[in-house]
Amino acid sequence: MLILVMVIDMRLEATAKPDEYNVWMTDAEVEQLRRAAASHRDDLILQLGGYVGLRAFEIPQICPKHVKRTTDGDHYRLRVPKGKDTTGSGGKPRDAYLPPDVERDIHRFTTAETIAPDEPLVDLSDRGVRAVVKRTAERAAEETGDDDYRHVSSHDLRRRFAQRLLVDRQMNPRVVMQVGGWDSFQAIEPYLNAPTPEVVNEAFEEAGVT
Repeated sequence: MLILVMVIDMRLEATAKPDEYNVWMTDAEVEQLRRAAASHRDDLILQLGGYVGLRAFEIPQICPKHVKRTTDGDHYRLRVPKGKDTTGSGGKPRDAYLPPDVERDIHRFTTAETIAPDEPLVDLSDRGVRAVVKRTAERAAEETGDDDYRHVSSHDLRRRFAQRLLVDRQMNPRVVMQVGGWDSFQAIEPYLNAPTPEVVNEAFEEAGVT
């Protein structure tokens, strides 16, 4: 007897728009997406969205001078000059947490491309950033045979960032709100209510349902 086992990872959630979905990725799928990047710049865009939580319009704002080492010398922050305007008073700056691996990649990219401290890392519009993500997602779909990648957008990278911290790592929501630029618990609630496959498995194992 042949038994087919389907591995369930990437999940699609229907939206109000036809043929548009919210995509819930795993870190392994983000890494697969990175492997499909056409250039160092494109890979950096994926990292800034998926591991730093930047929105598409925030990525072009970033310059090398916005990378800051904390006073303890062991951590980094990335200054986002202007975040999303959710109050009608204009977007406000924030300090996003910058993982060491991403900081090193920014440094390598800045050096290789001879980017001045006050020049943008990614010389694109927000539309250009979104286009890079879509092209990379199409390439990942072709390389893996998984058509779900074709639905991946720049916001899905930020979605993965939030879910990793809130669900996988169970981080304090107030911390996530601060580094990610969310102004209310209502804004991050969708990420709290979407457990990953690993979290589902652990819940069933703890309940003795195996």
